[in-house]
Amino acid sequence: MANHKSAIKRIRSNDAKRLRNKYYHKTTRNAVRKLRALKSKAEAVALLPTVSSMLDKLAKNNVIHSNKASNLKSSLTVYVNGLK
Repeated sequence: MANHKSAIKRIRSNDAKRLRNKYYHKTTRNAVRKLRALKSKAEAVALLPTVSSMLDKLAKNNVIHSNKASNLKSSLTVYVNGLK
């Protein structure tokens, strides 16, 4: 256990940030799965900007690496463009 007051506060804030990051990461992963499951191009085109924005926000906050966000956005765009 931490001995300093600031270390105890840091542990508390790290736990809060970890839970927040976990929630946003899981929500984004579910949105990506939902987009990949769509067969309608109109629905997929409507959902793509939202998912891209979510990925950008995760990358900005260092929850995921920026290259991973770019790769996911690219593959999702290719998928949506390939729909009929």
